[in-house]
Amino acid sequence: MGIFPEDDEIRVSQLIKLWVAEGFIKSNESQSLEEIARGYLNDLIDRNLILKQLGSTGRIRFCKIHDLLRDLSLKLAQKDEFICVMEDIQRGVERGRRIVCNEKNLQAKYQSQVLHTLQLPPLTRTLVTHMDGRLSNNRLMRIMSFNCGAKKKYLRRHIVDQVNMRYLAYNKRTRFLAVKLPSSIDVLWNLQTIIIRKNKIKAPSEIWEMRQLRHVDIYELHLPDPPQSGDQQQHEFVLQNLQTLKNVVNFVWSEEACKRVVNIRKLQIEYDSRSKSSNDYLLYNICHLHKLESLTCLPYTVHNVLQKLTFPSSLKKLYLVGSKVHWKDLTIIGSLPNLEVLNLDDVSAVEPVWNPVEGEFLRLKYLFISYIDLVQWNADSSHFPILEKLFLTQMYKLEEVPLDIGEIPTLGFLQLLECSESAAISAMRIAEEQENNGNEELQVRVTFDRKAKLESFQEKMKQSADDHINFTRNNFQAMMF
Repeated sequence: MGIFPEDDEIRVSQLIKLWVAEGFIKSNESQSLEEIARGYLNDLIDRNLILKQLGSTGRIRFCKIHDLLRDLSLKLAQKDEFICVMEDIQRGVERGRRIVCNEKNLQAKYQSQVLHTLQLPPLTRTLVTHMDGRLSNNRLMRIMSFNCGAKKKYLRRHIVDQVNMRYLAYNKRTRFLAVKLPSSIDVLWNLQTIIIRKNKIKAPSEIWEMRQLRHVDIYELHLPDPPQSGDQQQHEFVLQNLQTLKNVVNFVWSEEACKRVVNIRKLQIEYDSRSKSSNDYLLYNICHLHKLESLTCLPYTVHNVLQKLTFPSSLKKLYLVGSKVHWKDLTIIGSLPNLEVLNLDDVSAVEPVWNPVEGEFLRLKYLFISYIDLVQWNADSSHFPILEKLFLTQMYKLEEVPLDIGEIPTLGFLQLLECSESAAISAMRIAEEQENNGNEELQVRVTFDRKAKLESFQEKMKQSADDHINFTRNNFQAMMF
């Protein structure tokens, strides 16, 4: 964890991928390497060695290491030559197996000289830096993490020099580039994780032969159809280890493609091309991904996506962005037996009224609804029986939040961000009613984007206070963001 700057919020998913790539995690038969690593992290948190930061769904998304513990760890690590954190042009770097040169660490006066120092010595296996470009021909490199944008020349030519690479990341979004990876990319047969921000990447068919791949996170990935298995054994072509595939654009989900990624857990797909019929993408085959837990779908050019997309029963998280739906089609989503998180963002609703159906969304815990022209939402506590958090954002036409939503026994947090004033008033009434009923768990937050809107709402709150003198508002807060 010493590779991260002091006081840095460390993304847990990134930390776990690095641990796996370094070979720190030993496998067992019952868990994936990532699950074992998360268990180790939880042990550190339980011992109060690491601070955790929860995401909106209650999962640990970020963590921080105490300053004193970080300083002690770095001293011991550098003493044992386990890691070299460069703050100047220091001696001994030629023996460093893990070199860290972040812009937050490096003193400004040394930055013009550091590139020469970072012509990597042969012992180096890990490099974390903000410096641009390809720094070495070192073929023994395992991890290269750049806090800068990708270089087109490197991705097209020199990436194949690092034949032992396990982790390659360009973490910063800079100017947009379109890059076609070379067909020789399959020589990186050890590559587990590839992360590239702000680049349009066209992958060759050889990517389907990179069987060690675990996580592919590229800003815009154009993935070719997998080659037919032919006479060879099909298991030779299956990416058994692949768990994450993000930002795949206009990909056709043939049965052959689904067979290649049978263990995928997190998938993000986008459709913005009008050159094909939406039926040609074969989205109904996604139901064959039986281990899929998280799906993000941006079906901009796919009409009636819920009628074309078939979900696997394993799905726990669904993010639907930029599509047109009929509210009645949400029955398809509501019937998913394991769905815990639903995010509807910038969805164009055909009807202004949503009438949920009882007996659906039985496992849903987190509901996010953003920027939808919903006017009336006729819901009660029976429609979302174990909901824990409800987020409503930019719901400008919503007349009110159903009062019975407050009766959900598990609901602990309700937030409205940039919604109509009438919806905000209804949220306040929910807070008032629950306080009067002795519910001290539910917290309600209302946020406005303009001072005038907040002042108008506060004026109505004062008027309401004269009529509801018993409402302390300890469970309610109105603010600007």
